[in-house]
Amino acid sequence: MTDFVQVEVDDGIAIFTLNAPQSRNALSDDGQYASIEAACRAAELDPRIRCVILTGAGKAFCAGGDIKAMLCRIDDPALEAVDDRYHYKHGIHRIPRALFDLEVPLIAAVNGPAIGAGLDLACLCDIRIAGESARFAESFVKLGIIPGDGGAFLLQRIVGISKAAELTFTGRTIGPAEAQACGLVSEVTLDVGLMDRAKALARDIAQNPPQALRMAKRLLREAQTTRLESILELSASFQALAHATKDHENRLREAVSRLGGGQ
Repeated sequence: MTDFVQVEVDDGIAIFTLNAPQSRNALSDDGQYASIEAACRAAELDPRIRCVILTGAGKAFCAGGDIKAMLCRIDDPALEAVDDRYHYKHGIHRIPRALFDLEVPLIAAVNGPAIGAGLDLACLCDIRIAGESARFAESFVKLGIIPGDGGAFLLQRIVGISKAAELTFTGRTIGPAEAQACGLVSEVTLDVGLMDRAKALARDIAQNPPQALRMAKRLLREAQTTRLESILELSASFQALAHATKDHENRLREAVSRLGGGQ
């Protein structure tokens, strides 16, 4: 495992920083994938963590896949197509699985280019805010390949089918203003204030009960791919659990007291 992901935790908020600025935080090896998995696993197991911020060190959020490593694979005469399939399944695909399954609310603070797999990485987050230097591209087609890291699933659910198709088929790069206009990001801020804004948003989230946050996120995730009846059934189960928590009881008593009906 590498130290590709630096983790800081403060008052219920974890900050995951991709830490390979010399390569613009490009994704290339099993150590990086394991580092992301480990960070997600640690946050999942720590009940004190109520929100996670994902960002990149240096001037990029994530430049995507390592194109030099791609070329090395092409030049390897021993590599067969089926081997490359498992290279993805047991390699970089560990990232979307780990981030998508993370129950803790996840904010992307996009501090520079988020290109290819880097855009997919941002799309795996629940909320995306961008600095003025952020750039976004679903650029796989420019290299003659397809969105191989979850982008075909993620992007159209965020920006709609037509916009996702346009960005996927052209591979063009867009700036933060267009990203906000199409719903890819919810806010744009100055680069110098990006992390302050991300932390403020994380604090707004983290003031809420952790189990309610995790169950609410799970409902949102499941609702992307299942029927209303199934979501209502899951909602009933989660709500029964939520009603039994001390957090709910305490906050309910506080709310009633504010209304003048306290006991």
